[in-house]
Amino acid sequence: MKRTYDDSMFIDTFEHEYTWLNGFMRNVRRFGDRPALMDIEFNKTWSYKELNLESNKLANALSGDGVKKNDVVMTALFNCPEFAFSYIGPRKIGAILLAANFKFAAGEFALLIDFNKPKVLIYSAAIADVIEQALKLAKHKVKRVVMADNTSSVELPQGHTCYTAWVDSYSTEEPQVKFRPHIYDEVLRLCTSGTTAMPKCVPINDINEVLSAHDVIMHYPLNPHDITLNMTPWFHRGGCHSGGLCPTFYAGAAAVVMRKFSPQSTLNWVEQLKITFLMGAPASLAMLCRSQEKLNKDLSSLKGLVTMGAPLSKADCEKYMAQLCPRIFNGYGTTETFWNSFLRPYNLPEGAGSVGSSCTDDEVRVVKIYEDAKAEPDELVAQDNSAIGEIIIKSPAKSTYSYYNNPKMTKEKFYKGWMYTGDTGTWDKDCVVTFYGRKDDMIVVSGENIYPTQIEDVIKEHPKVKDCLATAVNDKTRGQAVAVYVVTDDKTLTIDELNEFCMNSPMLSLYKRPRYFAIIDKLPMTATGKKKHFAIRERTDEDLASGILKKR
Repeated sequence: MKRTYDDSMFIDTFEHEYTWLNGFMRNVRRFGDRPALMDIEFNKTWSYKELNLESNKLANALSGDGVKKNDVVMTALFNCPEFAFSYIGPRKIGAILLAANFKFAAGEFALLIDFNKPKVLIYSAAIADVIEQALKLAKHKVKRVVMADNTSSVELPQGHTCYTAWVDSYSTEEPQVKFRPHIYDEVLRLCTSGTTAMPKCVPINDINEVLSAHDVIMHYPLNPHDITLNMTPWFHRGGCHSGGLCPTFYAGAAAVVMRKFSPQSTLNWVEQLKITFLMGAPASLAMLCRSQEKLNKDLSSLKGLVTMGAPLSKADCEKYMAQLCPRIFNGYGTTETFWNSFLRPYNLPEGAGSVGSSCTDDEVRVVKIYEDAKAEPDELVAQDNSAIGEIIIKSPAKSTYSYYNNPKMTKEKFYKGWMYTGDTGTWDKDCVVTFYGRKDDMIVVSGENIYPTQIEDVIKEHPKVKDCLATAVNDKTRGQAVAVYVVTDDKTLTIDELNEFCMNSPMLSLYKRPRYFAIIDKLPMTATGKKKHFAIRERTDEDLASGILKKR
């Protein structure tokens, strides 16, 4: 289409230069000697210049192993310096970072390896045994397997490479490449729960990264003088983008490494480092608040608490505002679309319980639910805070609207520029959405999404199990925990036997393992033979009280 001006330079510059890496490199030039990354546990800090040099070494090491544009580099890392280097280094040579959940079981890692076929795998030393088992199970042979993150604590497995020894032999110069980056290039691949043991892989392109960073910078706001600490893992969309490495390094701020959440360490570091933003799940805020009541640390540097994964109650919100920080953000979103609605500080505590109204560049609607078809995006339920429908999201800035190599799921979840979340809710005349539940009865344990069918498929492999149903029970520590109701024809089956079977399963990550078990005569079913998860969920409190549901 002919325009009223010559748009050629704009298109060329925008499409090839408006990248996250260029934003990071601007900060290397502008803020080179200022802190970018702090690892307090090991008393080490990297300036922007130093962070860039470390990332260059990794990029050059990957190139030395033949990693090229669109090749996959897989990580299974705790929040650690090597995660930060891996976040930057691969994109310098056009490779894609697959940031896997370090909590996966060996069988899940093996499925992910076979599906994505990474050339290099970098993992934290603490999960060396799981990675060794996964590599034996996987059919795809990874060219180089690298142990990182406190490698002195674990013996290096045979055939694996120590991260430091590997990268230190390579140059810190900017890697030479023969391609021009493009804003639609995939640079990051994240995992989200699927209905099977195989996680769905979510591709994120370069412009998604830039505009996700802008979203955070705009809403907090975030500036080069801020210091962020994410209490959740960076491999999550929320962990990576909600005040994590993506917006922090793009804004020129500093990120603090926390490998494993500790409320006492968090409070100490806020006081010591003058941290300005904390991000974490509601369960983390609850533990933080209890610790602060005892320790009474100076938290005056905090400018905001950001939490996602579940709505806050008004009582909890008021408590956190009084004990921790008066400015709280409660976001709602998905791995595919980042966050899409917000309760801002000016909405709280009065608005607590809802998920708020949409972010500036997004739109969130509630549409009708049909048993065998999607509602059209304009088939809205009444805006009366009573009619229940499916929550759908339009987020063109932060989503590729796709799954990697999964056209069936892509078609199921994305339609006419919207993501159909599978969440149900209501909304009001001001477009404020209140979350109601899951169409597919997902279980959320410590911020991790779990489909019941994942658990059920594993347990049904037990020879004494005829059928089973997995659901959630309320849990003070995790928010929810997994409970399993089992039907058997073999009266010798015991709950201890079921628990041991789950503990030994290579397909059940620790957070997915059931904590509660019940052996019952039959499962509630619909007329068409589908399991009624909601019917079991409604009785869990009663079953706990009566002893039918037993904890292990």
